[in-house]
Amino acid sequence: MLDVLIIGAGLSGIGAARHLQNKCPEKTWRIWEARAQMGGTWDLFRYPGVRSDSDMLTLGYAFKPWVGTQTMADGASILSYIQDAAHETGVAAQIRYGHKVTHAEWSSLDACWTLTAVLANGDTVQQRARFVHLCGGYYSYERGHQPVFAQQDDFKGELVYPQFWPAGLSHANKRVLVIGSGATAVTLVPAMAQNAAHVTMLQRSPSYVVSLPSQDPLPMLLGRWLPKAWAHTIARWKNIVQGMAYFQLARQQPAFLKKYLVGMVRQALGPGFDVRTHFTPRYNPWTQRVCALPDGDLFKALKAGRASVVTDEVAHFTPEGVVLQNGQPLPADIVVVATGLQLNVLGDVAFAVDGVPFEPGQAFSYKGCMLSGLPNVAVTFGYTNASWTLKADLIAGFVCRLLKHMDQHAYREVRPTPARPMNAQPFMDFSSGYVTRSSHQLPKQGDHGPWRVPQNYLLDLWGLRLASLKDGALRFSRAA
Repeated sequence: MLDVLIIGAGLSGIGAARHLQNKCPEKTWRIWEARAQMGGTWDLFRYPGVRSDSDMLTLGYAFKPWVGTQTMADGASILSYIQDAAHETGVAAQIRYGHKVTHAEWSSLDACWTLTAVLANGDTVQQRARFVHLCGGYYSYERGHQPVFAQQDDFKGELVYPQFWPAGLSHANKRVLVIGSGATAVTLVPAMAQNAAHVTMLQRSPSYVVSLPSQDPLPMLLGRWLPKAWAHTIARWKNIVQGMAYFQLARQQPAFLKKYLVGMVRQALGPGFDVRTHFTPRYNPWTQRVCALPDGDLFKALKAGRASVVTDEVAHFTPEGVVLQNGQPLPADIVVVATGLQLNVLGDVAFAVDGVPFEPGQAFSYKGCMLSGLPNVAVTFGYTNASWTLKADLIAGFVCRLLKHMDQHAYREVRPTPARPMNAQPFMDFSSGYVTRSSHQLPKQGDHGPWRVPQNYLLDLWGLRLASLKDGALRFSRAA
């Protein structure tokens, strides 16, 4: 019997384990990871130019300052950072790889979970645990959003998906077509344009893009006069507050921010570029994620003629490429389908409570980290408007705080339970495709108090780290 079983050995899972080590050293715990390596997203994604789209001062752990010079680091550097965090305190030794959790059964009589995992060889193994912390991220590693285009089987070139990038694929001196306009697409285009014959980004509609410096001079500047830990903390808080300010501006003055963001693109690309067609979204800022470009790399590729943007839709594929709805052919040797993710609710684990299947789409989210009716389970789901790790760190700390509270009062079970009926609201106030496609599977927000998901670091800092656990929403029990 374990005290805690962590599912997932990516950025969130390693962080959760470090929090348990530091704050609950008496607890027994282990990490089950479905894949053969740690790192999660940063081990899975291998496409050209893969990098963070958040600044590393906030994407990095609060307990392990990021010391690199890159503002938005490349995937290999982030993976190395996660591996260092796992190895330097012995967390890595507690990871069991090739353990894909498929079922979790709660027994109120025993006050524990029995989890079943399928191993790489097809065998199954079970583990009992008092508490489960889901840290497997929010999207499926096994499938992305892969729309089927008319006649795509006729294409004679390479058809690839960023999530499953073929090892050894060369795009040197080839014509590349990237279908998509999100964070993955705007990363791929400038990276592949460095040695491709030409790269075309084909988008149905534009996304917001903003150029950010590839290096943040503030930590180095502060480091000349202050201890490194102080310099990191100040610079990190500067980025947190700045990000929150932009998001609030987007909510309160969307027209102003839209004009500002589009104006920055127009200034970067010059008067000869059709910014109205290709970089003026139909939606308001931060109703979908804003894509960050380190040093404006996409703009540089466009101005140099190594890349281009086309705004239209695919009518059908041909052996030589695609034909657009307007009849224009786009020849390509490689077509990259960067059309988004497939949301993954509760890690595709089938949960049951005392024999009754648990339906996450019918549950309410408690502070964005637990679900009504699901006892002794925490779910890490980061911010959509800021770095994932900011929320992951808060949730990991909250889990430790909750476990200590239960020990102090001899509680065996904690179950979030609404005190009265609530009006259900969407879990994520976001219009991105991966959210709308899976909205029916997501838990709901309530209309008050701890059942709201504020997407605000300061509010969560209070709610998860400081607010009383005796809030009437958490139901604790001692006896079966």
